[in-house]
Amino acid sequence: MTSDTPARRRARVFSRRRGAPSRARRRLGAAVRMLAALVLAGGVYTAFTPGAFAEDNVQLSAVAREGKALYDTSCISCHGRDGQGVEERGPSLIGVGSASVEFQVGTGRMPMTRQEAQAEEKPRQFDDAQTEQLGQYIQELGGGPELPEGALVEDLEAKPDALARGGELFRVNCTSCHGFGGGGGALSSGKFAPALHDATAEEIYAAMLTGPQNMPVFGDNQLTPDQKKQIITYISVQLQDDKDPGGLFNLGRYGPSTEGMAIFLVGITLLVFTSLWIAGKS
Repeated sequence: MTSDTPARRRARVFSRRRGAPSRARRRLGAAVRMLAALVLAGGVYTAFTPGAFAEDNVQLSAVAREGKALYDTSCISCHGRDGQGVEERGPSLIGVGSASVEFQVGTGRMPMTRQEAQAEEKPRQFDDAQTEQLGQYIQELGGGPELPEGALVEDLEAKPDALARGGELFRVNCTSCHGFGGGGGALSSGKFAPALHDATAEEIYAAMLTGPQNMPVFGDNQLTPDQKKQIITYISVQLQDDKDPGGLFNLGRYGPSTEGMAIFLVGITLLVFTSLWIAGKS
């Protein structure tokens, strides 16, 4: 039997150390694997979300080129080159889509005259064709929600239950801010929910898609396109055609509360005067 000398023991230890990776090599390998995983995740994210940023040297359509000319003269000072936004002046427009332009520009809220708590509706500065051109430019620049084609108000002869379903959806999702009669209401910090009496179907649909100001975004996961059209049908037919859901009288269009108070006060006053008249006659 061969004796286990100190020299042989040292040789075996050195052999094991040469065969096993060192701590520094293990750390370096882990770092390389982590970096590769991050690069792979970033590549997958970029591939599946191309609308998260503006493309360089994007080829614009003829309509979008007209919109870019309008953008460069009226919007670039606040929203920056290629819609990237300007800090403390205007947000980025990448990913907002043409629906946001339809709402903001189509109602005169943009361009804003000054920084306020909320952009208020005012006379529009761009006509329908120019608004469409601006919207097409923003859409091709960074993508985002678009208004669907076709009618946005349901045909009640073809879908007679659309009005009732739209009323249910409106009461659940909209009345807390816009009121039961669509008259609007005050919010915090100087903001407010606007009245819906003069809003077009396109404006309402675009607002649900984009969530302007304090309004939440109602994507297709929250409200399907058919449900959005049902809400618009209810607003158009029930609230905008001089029909008060609260009763007979147009007392602010806030529903039965104001009418009940008015009837109570008028009734009490009539009863008091009637009692005085009867007492005077007797």
